[in-house]
Amino acid sequence: MPYCCIPYFSGNVRGKNVRKNQLKILVTGGAGYLGTIVSEVFLNSGFSVTILDNLLYKQSSIAHLIPHPNLTFEYGDVRDSHLLKKLLNVNDVIIPLAAIVGAPACDKNPQEATSINKVSVKNMLRMLSRDQIVIMPTTNSAYGRGDSEHYCDERSPLNPISLYAKDKVDVEKELMELPNATSFRLATAFGVSPRMRLDLLLNNFVYRALTDRFLVIFEGHFRRNFIHVRDVAQAFLLALDNFGLFRGEIFNVGMSSANISKIELCRLISEKIPSFVYFEAELAKDPDQRDYLVLNDKIESLGFRAKYSLEYGIDELKKAIPLFSQQLFTNL
Repeated sequence: MPYCCIPYFSGNVRGKNVRKNQLKILVTGGAGYLGTIVSEVFLNSGFSVTILDNLLYKQSSIAHLIPHPNLTFEYGDVRDSHLLKKLLNVNDVIIPLAAIVGAPACDKNPQEATSINKVSVKNMLRMLSRDQIVIMPTTNSAYGRGDSEHYCDERSPLNPISLYAKDKVDVEKELMELPNATSFRLATAFGVSPRMRLDLLLNNFVYRALTDRFLVIFEGHFRRNFIHVRDVAQAFLLALDNFGLFRGEIFNVGMSSANISKIELCRLISEKIPSFVYFEAELAKDPDQRDYLVLNDKIESLGFRAKYSLEYGIDELKKAIPLFSQQLFTNL
């Protein structure tokens, strides 16, 4: 089953069947790294999209979307319950992307991170009607330290290590009590976005390779699963176009060919950037203790195929990073 668009949504939305281009989608954090791409994909697929974002990083990442007639931009914070309720009352589908993403970013300001990543989302979930649709990214970092010999699937025990993962696990429990919800346990994202993030693992390694020319790796055997940011957006589109198959389910969303260690990732980068030098130090630990292999068969059985390889991402980043060279890699 390829990515597809169907003329009628497969189920009731707010009590009625509607044409796809009549669906109204609220994307919180829609001016962010993932949100910018997701919003663009939905707009180009015929949906009406409202972006809610407080522009925390002073970004103008959705400027290219402003002329689109089906876009509405609402400046504001997801923690503003009055504003959120107003927007929920007029939208059929909710894509909650507003978040402080990743363990290091959350550790810098844990109170703010929890207020956005957990408290505001739970508040939002409790405002929804039973027939509103929620497709929400959680994280496969919830698997924590996996079995070195086995892949984690959606039934595997969760062992969140970071505050970010713990908050996402807590939210997912409440999310899946809703009748029209889907959880995407996302792999580590990579690739270029108008709201660029240079702190994500692959993006950061390529940034370091091009600027510092060297990298010291701690616990290089730790493994991650990866997914291009545009493939994530296509997963959201696939889920909405075929929501009857996704309703009430949890999916790992990653690239099956990209369960690799940090050292293996460095080797791949060095093939594309020969001047890049890296070595592993044994005197310190990685503050992010995740290490796991992830199985993505469940979503692939419904037609999802990641299109953008790690090699593609490295080449893309090589071209794009000079555009962002003045940004620090600490989530700016």
